[in-house]
Amino acid sequence: MPLWKRLGFLFVFIVPALMPAAAWLGALSGRPGLFAWFPLFFLFVLLPLADYALGHDPRNPSADEARALEQDRWFMWLTLTAVPAQGAVLLWSAWHYAQVGFGPAGSLGWLLSQGIVGGVLAINVAHELIHKDTALERGAGGLLLTSVGYHGFKVEHLRGHHVHVSTPEDASSARFGQSLWHFLPRALLRNTRNAWALEAQRLAKLGAPWWSARNELLRWSLLWAGFAAGFWLWLGATGLGFFLVQGFVAACALEIINYIEHYGLERRRIDTSADGAPRYERTTHLHSWNSDYLLSNLLLFHLQRHSDHHETARRRYQALIHHVDSPQLPGGYAAMFLLSLCPPLWFRVVDPRVRAFRERMER
Repeated sequence: MPLWKRLGFLFVFIVPALMPAAAWLGALSGRPGLFAWFPLFFLFVLLPLADYALGHDPRNPSADEARALEQDRWFMWLTLTAVPAQGAVLLWSAWHYAQVGFGPAGSLGWLLSQGIVGGVLAINVAHELIHKDTALERGAGGLLLTSVGYHGFKVEHLRGHHVHVSTPEDASSARFGQSLWHFLPRALLRNTRNAWALEAQRLAKLGAPWWSARNELLRWSLLWAGFAAGFWLWLGATGLGFFLVQGFVAACALEIINYIEHYGLERRRIDTSADGAPRYERTTHLHSWNSDYLLSNLLLFHLQRHSDHHETARRRYQALIHHVDSPQLPGGYAAMFLLSLCPPLWFRVVDPRVRAFRERMER
């Protein structure tokens, strides 16, 4: 991997810096409420424009390069650094929010901005970490998810989503013709419920009740409650409200990305198991949308090479492969995020691509 790309993954740390940048611009201009929206403007206007200007990055490492990349500790430490970065920006952002006294528009902008920052810095990085074998990385991933109150993702994503992706059994895989606004509340509720059910099933096999101290979700939930109490004791109702809302926004951002990653893609049903449950073809790189835009892939630790991630889930982000024959999105995730918020535009742009991909697969 060229040096510029190794260093390019540092781009993610611009994201937490957007919050103090917004505060500085607000103080400089005397319009803090207006510049509370600056992080959203950067991520959803400037980033997509730069993404299209810089273009694609389809280059894949060779087999030897991939093996070397997998062993390179630089990339692991980059993801682990997100833990103190997320903690620092969350604490500072809460303090600033309580001090400034935003009006309604500014308050909304600040909370949405912090939630999206958490979606990138906490949830996206946690997604990389929870797939790894080391206790340090898995624990760091759980801590990041707990900072936004969506720690059920640690269980449901691994034991639910990766098993059932692109089937009707998966709450994170949107059906063809399903709007984001129909998908989003169902994904939030079903995935939270599924996480607890999956953990209860695991404990039952061990002969332990769901309230056992071995319940991973119970432990993360207690930690989350401790965080919430800490914000309340520190900054009162304002601090508690800030902590709860930013987490909800980050969770919504995650499920919107899930909507984008699997919309309209289906695995063929091939059989029925002995207990009557449907069986599907093996998950491959043909069951997730792919995007090879350079800048947003650096920002998101190659999350947009999602097709390869689902085919080889434990492969580290730096070694993920761009598959030319995977279904391809017409933009990076930031551009597609905005598009998904308007279902008529989404259907107009993406549905023809789904149909074309299906026709190609049927030939």
